[in-house]
Amino acid sequence: MKKPSIESQLFEALAFAAHKHRAQRRKDVEASPYINHPIALARTLAVEGGVTDTKTLIAAVLHDTVEDTDTTFEEIGAMFGAKVADIVREVTDDTTLEKAERKRLQVEHAPHISKRAALVKLADKTSNLRDVASSPPHGWPLERKRAYFDWAKAVIDALPPVSKRLRAAFDEAYSKRP
Repeated sequence: MKKPSIESQLFEALAFAAHKHRAQRRKDVEASPYINHPIALARTLAVEGGVTDTKTLIAAVLHDTVEDTDTTFEEIGAMFGAKVADIVREVTDDTTLEKAERKRLQVEHAPHISKRAALVKLADKTSNLRDVASSPPHGWPLERKRAYFDWAKAVIDALPPVSKRLRAAFDEAYSKRP
């Protein structure tokens, strides 16, 4: 049996994520479709970071499905493999915790995550900073935007070094701090 191509696996993940996030919108002023965010992550990894690892790209597309939809890690594992589910698990917050605790734990756990998870986290924070700078969530005052930028930098600074190219993209996004 022939192994599915990278492209077909990635398109399956995109279709899965699009279905799971179908009713969700971003918090930006335009209320853009949520799926734009996972697509941006995969693009950042592949185009800006030169990442070609299929599992990393698929995990990037799926990184918010457990946190933000009814998806389970078991479902991801069954469809995309245990490694992808493990990467998604590493970058998923425990939504039963208070927001401040989740943010604290991201910084605390950052030095200990796998290379693949660190790549996804780096692309996620880069994408989020770009979004906050260009089209911030509705109603966010300047101080909240700045606090988000600084917290994202604390997370990224705690990560193991995994990609000079992606770190440069993050630093460029951070340079646009409001």
